[in-house]
Amino acid sequence: MKTQMIMNAVGRMVPKKINGIPQTPFMGVGKYKTSGLKASPPIRNCSEYPMDGNKVVSSLEEALVMAGIRDRMTISSHHHFRNGDLVMNQVFDQLYELGIKNLRWFPSAAFPCHSPIIKHLENGTIDLVEGSLNGDLGRFVSSGKMKKIGVLRSHGGRWQAVQDGEVHIDIAIVAAPSADAFGNATGEHGPSACGSLGFALVDSIYATQVIVVTDNLVPFPCIPWQIQGQNVDHVVVMDKIGIPEKIVSGTTAITLSKERLEIAEMTAKFVKAAGIIKDGFSFQAGAGGIPLAFSKYVREIMKNARVKAKFIRGGSTKQLVKMLEEGITEYILDGQTFDLESVRSLRENHGHISTSPFTSYNWHGKGNIASQVDVVVLGATEVDVNFNANVVTHSDGLLLHGIGGWQNCLFSKCTILAIPSVRKKNPIIVDELTTLVGPGELIDVIVTDRGIAINPLRKDLLLATENSDLPIRKIKEIKQDIDIVINLPLEKSVHSNELVSIVKWVDGTVIDSIFSRPSQK
Repeated sequence: MKTQMIMNAVGRMVPKKINGIPQTPFMGVGKYKTSGLKASPPIRNCSEYPMDGNKVVSSLEEALVMAGIRDRMTISSHHHFRNGDLVMNQVFDQLYELGIKNLRWFPSAAFPCHSPIIKHLENGTIDLVEGSLNGDLGRFVSSGKMKKIGVLRSHGGRWQAVQDGEVHIDIAIVAAPSADAFGNATGEHGPSACGSLGFALVDSIYATQVIVVTDNLVPFPCIPWQIQGQNVDHVVVMDKIGIPEKIVSGTTAITLSKERLEIAEMTAKFVKAAGIIKDGFSFQAGAGGIPLAFSKYVREIMKNARVKAKFIRGGSTKQLVKMLEEGITEYILDGQTFDLESVRSLRENHGHISTSPFTSYNWHGKGNIASQVDVVVLGATEVDVNFNANVVTHSDGLLLHGIGGWQNCLFSKCTILAIPSVRKKNPIIVDELTTLVGPGELIDVIVTDRGIAINPLRKDLLLATENSDLPIRKIKEIKQDIDIVINLPLEKSVHSNELVSIVKWVDGTVIDSIFSRPSQK
């Protein structure tokens, strides 16, 4: 049956229905209003659980059977183990052995280590992935081989979807570096320590059944618990749940590219020139090469000016930990922990706080931290001349990765995309995006190796930097330079009419569609 499409508020054609479920098209930033009550899990009775508090069962198979596993359920997982996850492949192998079919996998993110999941998409154990689609999994979905249509959400959008009842989790799998027999769990200790477990919090609260899987069972109470045993049904002990060196790195590397270092330094100089760096300000920068370098340059500016930040939003890294320990910031508000220094800091420093997407990013809450951040530095795969941006596909339309917290961060007081002008011979600034993930009205500044473009909507930033020595240019001028260098026109990738995934906005509406690519067939 042909998918019925409708044009949304940013001129993109999106489906009226996917996987049998009606969809609401994107209406504009802040325009979609919800009603009703939050979803809730079933009420439990203590008599259903061991009175001594011991919820440990003998195996993963036993836990899944006790949780009532059956066809067409939704199984969730978190991504704090990143590419070192050893749990979820085993979970789906076990479900295959049990003969379970047509499951929906609902991860907070998938990684290359999850490529074996593809065989379970092929054998029918899984028929839908609602989470980041990258690497081999991205290519599989881009080729149109997944049975159902994928759904991409931001980190905050995932919490929103569960909280609003859009997605009900039947069984949540929570891999935990340390846990006690009651189900209290933390990511701060153990051989597979990963730091924060904030992305698993919504799963533990709303799922019908919650299974904690650990390789480090500790005496009650497991402190500090990030997952509360009161929300946990079963505990499974395995020999090894993660590969430490792939969960967190000893060091997270700043880019060595001269061009990208210059972009990072220019970004820091812009933030200074705009008057943003002052006592009590806040910023967020990720763990990529350019954001890490930006954090380094901002630290130097702050030290020289004797400025102290109120808080820094993380993904925490060694760079941010150094700033906390030097007294340059009062707090790190940590959503996920990227390296060993950050894990140590979260464990030892009271100013290093574990947060969740609920407090940080959930649009259907009573405010969020993201909108309180003074400046955020992000990346993008494409930006158009109207400042709209793409982060989930290549210019050829191939699914690249998930949205992460990117959409949610756009609500900061100043959103900066720090990006090279050309990547793998593809222009980053284009007339029309392959996939629209973030509307231009929320993106304030583009910093490239060919200059800085300020959104005309931000007259305050234009005024603040007009007398600086920074290379402030119109975005169309930068694009013209890029076009000359790469000798446009390039051949535009052609997609089919076969819908393979949709992109949700932070409020649950559909902002764009992704179609299969003939080159991936």
